Amino acid sequence: MDPSSLDRLNCAIVRCRRCPRLVRHREQVAQEKKRQYRDWEYWGKPLPGFGDPEARLLLIGLAPAAHGGNRTGRMFTGDRSGDWLAEALHRYRFANQPTSRHRGDGFRLRDTYITAAVRCAPPGNKPTPQEMDHCGPYLLEELRVLSSVRVVVALGQVGFRAYLRARRFLGRDVPHPLPRFAHNRAVRFDDGTMLIASYHPSQQNTQTGKLTRGMFHAVLARARRLLKTSQPSMVISD
Repeated sequence: MDPSSLDRLNCAIVRCRRCPRLVRHREQVAQEKKRQYRDWEYWGKPLPGFGDPEARLLLIGLAPAAHGGNRTGRMFTGDRSGDWLAEALHRYRFANQPTSRHRGDGFRLRDTYITAAVRCAPPGNKPTPQEMDHCGPYLLEELRVLSSVRVVVALGQVGFRAYLRARRFLGRDVPHPLPRFAHNRAVRFDDGTMLIASYHPSQQNTQTGKLTRGMFHAVLARARRLLKTSQPSMVISD
């Protein structure tokens, strides 16, 4: 993998202004701020992915949180979803520490890269189909550049569908009919890549018990095992 390719891609992402609604929202949030974050200088721009350029594990979320990634400038950083993810990644040796609070906190990913289907915080956490389309090429390029990826964890249905769609655009094998999203369901593709679906560690899912720590840990534990034994031929399993 050429690190300069990833650097160029990330620079292009940060400069993106293709979606007027998202630009207005992310910049308005960055200007108004939350009361407890008045002393923060919000990032307020699109978020690039981050992590190990040689990663074998790729995580795909929905979009930055208005007062999480949009504030801190790093995906899954500075909010409760980030707390859940950082703790689980550390437990299964994909991160060097169990917390992800801000860009300068020393948090580092191991053999792992984190990205999202949409790069700007959308109003109500609901991007439009057109906004999804505008962000699609960024995920496509990441998949081209991150050539070592062997296991993909989709955090939520949007990430799950975005990955399947990206594979199709890249001319890679995709099952027909498309697999349905179900927590901890795994899909193995002909090229040996594995896709695991997970409920998103959103505050709504974790506070209602739809996603428990045990359920989330089971996904990361499965990813760890699959990195040791990934075999070709397509299989869908629960």
